[in-house]
Amino acid sequence: MIKIQSKTNCCGCHSCYSICPGNAILMLKDEKGFKYPQTDKNKCIECGLCEKVCPILNHKEKERYKKAYACINSDEELRKDSSSGGIFSLVAKQILNLNGVVFGSQFDKDFNVIHSYIEDKKDLYKYRGSKYVQSIIGETYKQVKEFLDNDRFVLFTGTPCQIEGLYLYLQKNYEKLYTQDIICHGVPSPKVWNKYRNSKENKFNSKIENVKFRDKKTGWNNYSITLNFENNKKYTNYISKDLYMQLFLKNVSLRDSCYNCKFKKKNRISDITLADFWGIDNIDKEMNDNFGTSLVIVNSKKGEKLFNNIKDKMKFKEVNLEDAIKYNSAYLKSAEQPKNREKFFKDLDNYELNILAKKHLPKQKWNDKINNFLRRVKRKVVGK
Repeated sequence: MIKIQSKTNCCGCHSCYSICPGNAILMLKDEKGFKYPQTDKNKCIECGLCEKVCPILNHKEKERYKKAYACINSDEELRKDSSSGGIFSLVAKQILNLNGVVFGSQFDKDFNVIHSYIEDKKDLYKYRGSKYVQSIIGETYKQVKEFLDNDRFVLFTGTPCQIEGLYLYLQKNYEKLYTQDIICHGVPSPKVWNKYRNSKENKFNSKIENVKFRDKKTGWNNYSITLNFENNKKYTNYISKDLYMQLFLKNVSLRDSCYNCKFKKKNRISDITLADFWGIDNIDKEMNDNFGTSLVIVNSKKGEKLFNNIKDKMKFKEVNLEDAIKYNSAYLKSAEQPKNREKFFKDLDNYELNILAKKHLPKQKWNDKINNFLRRVKRKVVGK
């Protein structure tokens, strides 16, 4: 029977929930809005499978094949609709062209973030763009296994912990399974997202119709968050000014396990890792036009084969992995927990977000303010 002694030791991957033969495990929300496993002792048969598939209890690392690339999708419209270089869509289309199935995160009708699957390219738009909320895996691990057992190609995309949870749940290697993870900053609380979303709907007196966490109309380097409402009104703001994005980027609203992440490592179990290629200007200025460049890290021979099949649909250059991750610290380094995070969550039910932000967002240091100002001036000059 799985027991969570410390919340830092549960990433919420749903692997234990998925494997339980007696359906004795439920994933229940805590006071911060994150889901954790709860075991019904009356249903538990003490088979021990839940502990065997936990990616934190069974954390392993081995040397893996690695190559890194800076990539830009040749389809400019598709790239503009993507978070960075638009490479995910190329990877996903390759699997769908093989009559395969693609799993990823999407918004449901109430704008909760859930994992689901698609079998048609016309549905790929659901998975494009970043979703800065922890997604709910639900039954998708079981669905992956069913498709693989029926000899279908499957691409599963998610955070590194979700990928490791999937592999442990499956308990065997499948040749037709491909996985793609991301360089993850950390996963924010669904409860904080819902509070933010409700506050915006109340302010604009309308339901949200569309969300873009990474709107590149103001540029890739200085992107905005944009909410479109059913009454045709729109909210858009730079990430440096939006309260939800600041709570996320300054690590206030993250899951407990994100501050000591076990999955930030070079030797990842996924076939491909995708990320924004921050720092590309310092490596190859020709690969940056401020509309988005992807960092693609190939972690396996399967991943290399998949990448080779889509190279003709992109502009790409191989880069040194060490140079690339120098500007993408989240690849190896966990988020630092702010001192006031616990107070933030204790106050979450009692105050509006703007008050919470004033009380609990870490204050920006003067040297950071100066550096941010200089970056804004540089962007304007480069833009002109």
